[in-house]
Amino acid sequence: MMNQLLWVIFPYTMLTAFVVGHIYRYRSGQIGWTSRSSQLLEKKALKWGSTLFHFGVLAALCGHVGMLVPKEVMEAIGINEHMYHMAASWGGSTAGVITLIGTIILLLRRLCVKRIRRNSSMGDLFVIVLIAGIVFTGLWNSLVINSFGAGHDYRETVGPWLRGLITLQPRAELMGGVPLFFKLHILMAFAALGLWPFTRLVHVWSFPLTYLKRSRILYRKWNKAGGTEQERQNTPAA
Repeated sequence: MMNQLLWVIFPYTMLTAFVVGHIYRYRSGQIGWTSRSSQLLEKKALKWGSTLFHFGVLAALCGHVGMLVPKEVMEAIGINEHMYHMAASWGGSTAGVITLIGTIILLLRRLCVKRIRRNSSMGDLFVIVLIAGIVFTGLWNSLVINSFGAGHDYRETVGPWLRGLITLQPRAELMGGVPLFFKLHILMAFAALGLWPFTRLVHVWSFPLTYLKRSRILYRKWNKAGGTEQERQNTPAA
């Protein structure tokens, strides 16, 4: 029963929250669809932390895609077990270290810079701590367990389980013998997906494409004399 709860019900619940939450957030609160950038309050730590975090996350996500590909397919295209293990262990560890450093910088920035701390919500802090936990456990799996420890072939357990979720044929029994830190990594990752639509993480999907086709820019200016807000339109130069 516990296996079904953790490895079938919980993942599908979080994925449902991810999809439905984004639809609801988009339809009801587009004005809050933003990262609420704190760049004006502090720039130096944000520059380093954000750069390391985003590049590290992108590299790590690309590496995780390999779990969706069965061993047989990898071997058919010339990537044997040793090649995959070396790339996953050392490439994944490098990406994990970069991401963890960036995450720690961003977390310390939120906790230690007074102006940032005052403008941070509990949700902001919870999300970044959750992300730090995901990165740390992933790095532990890659380095401590697979590179210098006894090792665990997640391509025989986590990989098939994940593919089963996607094809709507979940096999919770595959996760029974998976090491604890692998389980924590996966559960926290799905929790982050479920919380995603309700946090500032939604800014990942935002790109100001509409600004590229605007012929006029609408802005507001405070009229100090009359105490009223005025709207003006400015036509950009061609």
